[in-house]
Amino acid sequence: MAPSFASKVNWQGWFSALMYGFMYAPILVLAVYSFNSSRYSAHWEGFSLQWYGSLFNDSRIFAALRDSLTIALVAVTIAAILGTLMAIGLARYQFWGKGLYQGMAYLPLIMPDIAMAVATLVLLSTLTIPLSLGTIIAAHIVFCLAYIAVVVASRLQALDPHLEEAALDLGATPLQALIWVLIPQLAPAILAGCLLAFVLSMDDLLISSFTAGGGANPLPLEIFSRVRTGVKPDINALSVVLITGSALISALAEYLRYRSDRPSHS
Repeated sequence: MAPSFASKVNWQGWFSALMYGFMYAPILVLAVYSFNSSRYSAHWEGFSLQWYGSLFNDSRIFAALRDSLTIALVAVTIAAILGTLMAIGLARYQFWGKGLYQGMAYLPLIMPDIAMAVATLVLLSTLTIPLSLGTIIAAHIVFCLAYIAVVVASRLQALDPHLEEAALDLGATPLQALIWVLIPQLAPAILAGCLLAFVLSMDDLLISSFTAGGGANPLPLEIFSRVRTGVKPDINALSVVLITGSALISALAEYLRYRSDRPSHS
């Protein structure tokens, strides 16, 4: 006898709950132990906020956070401009080698981080470019650009191309049609792509570690250097702060992407 619809739903619900529990239970444990008064995570000694106080008084953490914010903001800003123009060019124009260029442009989305990091380091070494904060930014622009372009391209597919043609017929130049007609419609998708790329840039460890030079110490590298000898309670607190911030930014990006993908009735 075929299983009923209710039993199928029940089985799928339990399986989904099990998978989500497997993925998020470690985060929940980490969050709980960030409030543990003990210096060791092996046992619980009582509730305390001392590790959050220690975290917010750690000058090295804030210096690393400043480097990460600088890298992410600069990389995302440049990638937003280049990624938007790339998405528009691929969607609106035909040119020789378009398919090959499109595949190469989106390659960072599927390429393993370690392969991309090694390739970037080899290129910088071949060109004898010294590693610095600038080389990290350049490397981050590459993968940020691809993510922003994908989000913008998905929005472009839902837009009516006749709006730009109407603007041109009414006397606007191609640049004016781009700035005053197309960009405002793409703004939610551009912002969503920027938020997604910002989170990815802030969380990146592999590419940053291969392209960082003296004087550049992004937050993921600072965290990795501390946890090699064991996870300290202040790192638990920092992880909770980063996870919460990343989740909020990702949720906002997904909401904006959803809004941008909805068909316009205007």
